[in-house]
Amino acid sequence: MRLYVVVAGRVQGVGFRYFTRDLAKKLGLKGYVRNLPDGTVEIVAEGDEETLRKFLEEVEKGPPLAEVTHIRYQFEDKEGGYEDFEIEY
Repeated sequence: MRLYVVVAGRVQGVGFRYFTRDLAKKLGLKGYVRNLPDGTVEIVAEGDEETLRKFLEEVEKGPPLAEVTHIRYQFEDKEGGYEDFEIEY
């Protein structure tokens, strides 16, 4: 499955992308995380549904300096094409 997430709050400049990448790699997920111009963070992760749900729970908490105020997500069909989980710039 694929999980598409947009996270809002104090999520840029607080290590959120690194936290997300490290968590995704630990869980064996593929995809990417990147900052968006509006101050949110976009995440695309692929893996099995149970693992993606665990990932989403942790993303909602974020790293210690972050403050997640809103999260929007949807599950989609897996598209593939990712070899790893990376931070995109």
